[in-house]
Amino acid sequence: MTIDQAQQQVDQWIKTYGVRYFGELTNMAILTEEVGELARVIVRTYGEQSFKKSDEDVQLADEIADILWVLICIANQTGVNLTEAFEKNILKKTERDKIRHLENYKLQIPKSLPKNPDKLRGT
Repeated sequence: MTIDQAQQQVDQWIKTYGVRYFGELTNMAILTEEVGELARVIVRTYGEQSFKKSDEDVQLADEIADILWVLICIANQTGVNLTEAFEKNILKKTERDKIRHLENYKLQIPKSLPKNPDKLRGT
């Protein structure tokens, strides 16, 4: 599925089952809520927190898809073509960051950093 097809499919679903799009502010709040749900899964999967009984059926992929859904809704209702926007964004990042990350010493060091990051700079 292309991004354009995803935008069309979400739009058709909204028109068929959703009655109408929620307002932009409501969708922004829903997006924030969904990002929080993703954070909850990530902190329990990769961080130090443990899962609660109520978290047992939560899936990382589903939480990411929820975020994508709301982003597509916001794009559709505000007239943003996500394919064009994403292509322009990649070009922007490539131009801006083409050597920045290659020269970032923090990306060149081992994953286990010293407790005091100033030691990395020799201060």
